[in-house]
Amino acid sequence: MTNAQAVKALLNEHLQTLSKRFIAREKISELVKERTRFVDDLLVEQWQQAGLVNDGIALIAVGGYGRGELLPHSDIDLLFLVPPVLTADEETKLSQFIAFLWDTGLEIGHSVRTLGQTLEHGRGDITIATNLLEARLLAGPESVFKVLYDKIREDSFWPSSVFFQAKRDEQRQRHDKANAFDLEPNLKTCPGGLRDIHTVAWVAIRHFNAANLTELVAHDFLEPQELDELLESQNFLWEVRFALHMTAGRDENRLLFDLQRQVAEFLGYKDGTQLGVEQMMKRYYRTVRRIMELNEMLLQLFKRATLGDTHALEIQSIDDNYQRRGRFIEALKPNIFEQPHEIVRLFLYVARNSNIHGIYAPTLRALRNARRLLVQPLMESVESRKVLMEILKHPRGIFAFSLMHKHGILSAYLPAWRAIEGQMQFDLFHAYTVDEHTHRLLLNIDKFSQQEQRDEFPLGAVLINQLPKKGLLVLAAIFHDIGKGRGGDHSKLGAVDALEFCQLHGLNSHDGRMVSWLVENHLTMSITAQRRDISDPDVVADFADKVRDASHLSYLYCLTVADICATNEHTWNSWKGSLLRDLYYSAQRVLARGKEKPVDIRGRVREHQAKAKKELLRRGIKEKALDDLWHRLRADYFLRYQPTQIAWHAEAILKHRNDDEPLVLISKHMTRGGTELFIYCKDRPKLFATVMAVLDNKNINVHDAGIMMTKDDFALDSFVILEQDGAPVTQLSRIQSIRKALEKALADVPKMPKFRKMARIMKPFNVATQVGFIPSKRQRTTMMELIALDTPGLLAKVGEIFYRCGFTLQSAKITTIGERAEDFFILQTVDGKALDEQQQRQLQDALVTTLNNQSTQ
Repeated sequence: MTNAQAVKALLNEHLQTLSKRFIAREKISELVKERTRFVDDLLVEQWQQAGLVNDGIALIAVGGYGRGELLPHSDIDLLFLVPPVLTADEETKLSQFIAFLWDTGLEIGHSVRTLGQTLEHGRGDITIATNLLEARLLAGPESVFKVLYDKIREDSFWPSSVFFQAKRDEQRQRHDKANAFDLEPNLKTCPGGLRDIHTVAWVAIRHFNAANLTELVAHDFLEPQELDELLESQNFLWEVRFALHMTAGRDENRLLFDLQRQVAEFLGYKDGTQLGVEQMMKRYYRTVRRIMELNEMLLQLFKRATLGDTHALEIQSIDDNYQRRGRFIEALKPNIFEQPHEIVRLFLYVARNSNIHGIYAPTLRALRNARRLLVQPLMESVESRKVLMEILKHPRGIFAFSLMHKHGILSAYLPAWRAIEGQMQFDLFHAYTVDEHTHRLLLNIDKFSQQEQRDEFPLGAVLINQLPKKGLLVLAAIFHDIGKGRGGDHSKLGAVDALEFCQLHGLNSHDGRMVSWLVENHLTMSITAQRRDISDPDVVADFADKVRDASHLSYLYCLTVADICATNEHTWNSWKGSLLRDLYYSAQRVLARGKEKPVDIRGRVREHQAKAKKELLRRGIKEKALDDLWHRLRADYFLRYQPTQIAWHAEAILKHRNDDEPLVLISKHMTRGGTELFIYCKDRPKLFATVMAVLDNKNINVHDAGIMMTKDDFALDSFVILEQDGAPVTQLSRIQSIRKALEKALADVPKMPKFRKMARIMKPFNVATQVGFIPSKRQRTTMMELIALDTPGLLAKVGEIFYRCGFTLQSAKITTIGERAEDFFILQTVDGKALDEQQQRQLQDALVTTLNNQSTQ
């Protein structure tokens, strides 16, 4: 045989040639065929040189290689079909051939079996049976291959109906493990990926004995335009996979974040209004949605053809044009959708019949054809608008909207929806495309009404049934992000669209303004709760002023919670739930009291002191000791904390024997959905930075920080901490480990430790550090917002910069949005004043310079 290194060089040279042709925009289907032919020729030549031509062994390509689908680094799946007995010489030559292929760098997947073994394994394993269906003879006796070919097409070898059920179940299991809209999708196995196309082809081969998808047209199973759509979608996924293999230099099928930009560049996408990578992913997500719809329709048709259960489905008449067949809706007239409003009416009947969960395949085909022929948006039809408003008002309307989204009817109705279909943001926070995020938001609104969700969303479950018109919330949800991708403030753009939509659809002025207001302000409540100090009466009063009345507040709360939960699977936690509930109730009290009755701050301080004191006296604490401690604490302390927290802090401080040693407490009870960490010690340099460094190295998230001083210069620092998954810190050994680490760090000379390495998934991102200062109603403080890449040790580094610049931290709200940290700080100078303009510039320069330099290291 030829020298393995020489063959390896030939393979690499061929890949480089293909790469150049790919960049020159040659058809991907030709490049895939060319790669397959090249490997075929190489294997046959080496087979001959190995002296295996006349030994009765068949060299057979199976799997992806068998169907001629070779991308740059695809596995080479081979079956060596051998006689019942191999001579020692044949075994040696075969072993040497396989070893040689490995030495050339080819990724070989192989099996050595007799005909009987092959058939036995195939009957027992659906994956092996599938690979054999695509078998292709490369070298060896044709008679041997012909026997195999005929045997695997006999009815006894995986009957068509059994094979269909097995492949359908296999697909369902695969879909259950992945999401079509994953941030790092697998091109092969995610829903709508290449495997969904393969599944259709495999079932076709088994049932019709078809060689490829094209033959399905001749069987009247696939329409020509559907074949074109499948092949176009397949070619695009091949292009992305080709670029991915060349970029990664390996058989990689996951579009990892650290490869996506390079893949987009390889494919020729350029940054513009949208990043090149976002343009590529938009086309990807739109493609997988098309594949999913075709896959669903074709497998339904296969089910009818293979299982013959058409007449077994229960039929119930709806009207002269529609009926329910099993769990599907079916149109009775093939041309019914020539009247555009009937497309919308189909989904009204879905809403009205709780037994309907999908569209019958022939009807879906007619719907797809009608959708393709539309010459104007469905909303231009008066009749369509009337039907849509009926769907909006129906209790099951959200399910109908969900199905409309799935089958492209929302975009056919509303042009602005088409613009956000498949649109993604290249970050770690928005786990779904804009349209899919909005779809999930709608489903979350529906969940509020479900009994089983009441424990997770107790306030939402109450408010959703008190809203005057739930449909207004649904409209606000549909439009809340519809302005994304156009440039400018998407909330304002969406608010304009929403108002125009409401006017066109005949909503009264009040309802239209409500929907528009919700769209424009849909981020207000989450920003206030997560990035402002909601224990500050002024913050709550400003929020209540924006909200205006209890009705707006209830609508906004439901929209906010549903929105956060729909962003990604890990965003919602009990901490955020508690913050939003607290803000809701605080704003509700302000609105009920009216602006003319501001919060009595002194009264609240006295109330908290009295309640805490009563509890502490009950526990046996001496009143004199309490009064002495109370005199050391500032009024702001009693305003910020609840009586139960004050009692917990005070009891521990009074029982702490040595003020020269730090007191570190970690609560056994949740505080606003998190775990409270409390530190009492003599004030010292870099206290905040030291605590942040310890918690970062313990992989703990900090969400809230209250930094206070007693009148005699002891620190009273309180933090709300959570595990990385958003759960409170509850494990006893974990609590003890954190406490010991903090006590040790606070007893030592302050120094900056080494931090964890940045995670792989964070490396592709570059977030420019932004520092902004916000006007404060409190004359002695300055409010600052920081946006930066969420690098390990970020808060410790920020604390170090505060110390170097000579500023003290009063409180902080820590928000992580994917790869971005969006944090809020209240600061003072060391002499208790607000920062002047020069000091603000000094701090801004220090933060930007330090954090930008560290994010690029």
